[in-house]
Amino acid sequence: MTIKLGVVMDPIADINYKKDTTLAMLWAATARDWQLFYMEQKDLYLRDGEARASMSPLTVFQNPDNWYDLKAPQDCSLADLDVILMRKDPPFDNEYIYSTYILEDAERRGSLIVNRCQGLRDSNEKVFATQFPQCCPPVLVSRDMARLRQFHKEHNDVIFKPLDGMGGTAIFRAREDDPNVSVILETLTEYGQQSIMAQRYIPEIVDGDKRILVINGEAVPYCLARVPLAGELRGNLAAGGTGRAQPLTDRDRWIAEQVAPFLRERGILFAGLDVIGEYLTEINVTSPTCIREIDAGYDLDIAGDLMDCIVGELERRS
Repeated sequence: MTIKLGVVMDPIADINYKKDTTLAMLWAATARDWQLFYMEQKDLYLRDGEARASMSPLTVFQNPDNWYDLKAPQDCSLADLDVILMRKDPPFDNEYIYSTYILEDAERRGSLIVNRCQGLRDSNEKVFATQFPQCCPPVLVSRDMARLRQFHKEHNDVIFKPLDGMGGTAIFRAREDDPNVSVILETLTEYGQQSIMAQRYIPEIVDGDKRILVINGEAVPYCLARVPLAGELRGNLAAGGTGRAQPLTDRDRWIAEQVAPFLRERGILFAGLDVIGEYLTEINVTSPTCIREIDAGYDLDIAGDLMDCIVGELERRS
């Protein structure tokens, strides 16, 4: 039986052909002769309690000049799809949450959603990591500027960042006696109205912010170290960092083992752990990336492994 796979993503015309992880997933599905259907958030809707969408049959190609073809959209029940990849990039805003409510109806009707809707809502990518204090640097989540200043005074060198950012946006480093601490906190917390995260600075960032991919609780044995530009504190590729594929360390594997049972419990089939030095800093569950770079470094097929995992989940349900 041919598997029908839907994908909810940002506009496919605007993706980065050379690096896009969702495209790798769609290639892997195509290699298995699955039928593909394309959706954006605006195409999802609920009608009389049923999740539906205007979905376009999709064909993808390994051609940098022509990587996709969309047919005329069809109005269908989401439950007609065997599996739906929720690959919309953050921000994790109200519209994102509303989309998970719609997808959850399809989930109740039998479609496999990757990742599970409740798991997406429960797993803020910054805060989720704090459930593993044995893996993390000293960290504080608060909107109280006095408490945040005290954390800075205690650790002297601190990273402040929003809880809903991605790609390294709005991340600030405040060193000891930094004159900008107050304005950083006023800006990020909106004068105490919005919670943020403070983390002790990890000097090992100069060696890269490692992205470890986890499929159904099993870590891929290689990761991508995203090394910052000279003078930059952010290793994110979107912020100009360069990627270097490398094997996991013993500590990397241990961190993945700490997190794995919780990922399985929440129905997070595909996750990305961010590790700097010896410390877990984030757990990405919305649209983890870096498949293409790790594949290229070690001749892997990570997206294919994910598709095999999806097949196993569908067989287990049948």
